[in-house]
Amino acid sequence: MNITPLVWIITIAVTIAFFVYEFFAHVRKPHEPTIGESARWSAFYIGLALLFGVGIGTVSGWTYGGEYFAGYLTEKALSIDNLFVFLIVMTGFAVPRIYQQKVLMIGIVIALIMRGGFIALGATLIENFSWIFYLFGALLLFLAYRQAFAHGESDPANGRFMRFVRRILPVSDEYNGDRLTVKRDGKRFFTPMFLVIIAIGFVDLIFAVDSIPAIYGLTEEAYIVFTANAFALMGLRQLYFLIGGLLQRLVYLAQGLAVILAFIGVKLVMHALHVNELPFINGGEPLLWVPEIPIWFSLVFIGATIAVATIASLMKTRRDDKRDALDAASSPIVADDASAAAAAASTSASLTTDTQKEHS
Repeated sequence: MNITPLVWIITIAVTIAFFVYEFFAHVRKPHEPTIGESARWSAFYIGLALLFGVGIGTVSGWTYGGEYFAGYLTEKALSIDNLFVFLIVMTGFAVPRIYQQKVLMIGIVIALIMRGGFIALGATLIENFSWIFYLFGALLLFLAYRQAFAHGESDPANGRFMRFVRRILPVSDEYNGDRLTVKRDGKRFFTPMFLVIIAIGFVDLIFAVDSIPAIYGLTEEAYIVFTANAFALMGLRQLYFLIGGLLQRLVYLAQGLAVILAFIGVKLVMHALHVNELPFINGGEPLLWVPEIPIWFSLVFIGATIAVATIASLMKTRRDDKRDALDAASSPIVADDASAAAAAASTSASLTTDTQKEHS
């Protein structure tokens, strides 16, 4: 792709403008968005992302268009997983619902800034060191394992990092609106809202380590990497309120993302072997017999994995709900049966006593 500095400037400016508009139009005044508002804006941002991908395919060719859509799908799925951790943080800090929009907005902006830095770093490394694909591939395989088997085992609100922050900063016990600091008895305290933002920023840093190597396994174009990330983060705030209850039902999302990360990790290792320059592997010569996974296959695989994980999650939670409902319905029956049995036993004992009295 031939992306001029002017195109970069316009893209970054428009991205910033969207977030500034979001803040002044929706976030500045604390309130909890309605389902209708969240649905409309979520649909708008998803439609805008899809339209942008069609534009890339039309202008630059559908190879790049396919790379964008594969990257967008991957980043959107990872962002939804990010939302799940945001939900844990919000619950752990007991953030009032009317202030959650502000926390989410700040967290999303922090995520975009951090991912922008990682994108620039990744582009520099790829341009100068072809062996970095081995490192990215190994990292993704490790992250896939962690995603599959260690997901949700820690609480970011009460982890070691947040305990360290609480030790070094004077923190008040109660929220003071959406303020980050409060002055009491002449001393300045940080509110729990400030701790929430620190926790969200820390989570964003961890997720940036996941997402950037993953999308660089699908495309080497920094412009596609940036725009796919930007569009995946746009509308994430509205999506949080739209599918907040559904997040708890996506029980296989972690496993689905693990499969995607492992797939991209293998793809990266195969690409690294195909362009190999390491002297201790095949004498520093590329292994041209190693196949390259085409982008169309990556797009189909990622889309199918997300669909299977979502459908399987909803089927499992539906079965669990039905089983719980049946258990709840059968519990009174069991109790009634026990009461009836006790009553029958009491009646039998009474009759036996009366009979014995008559014989006497």
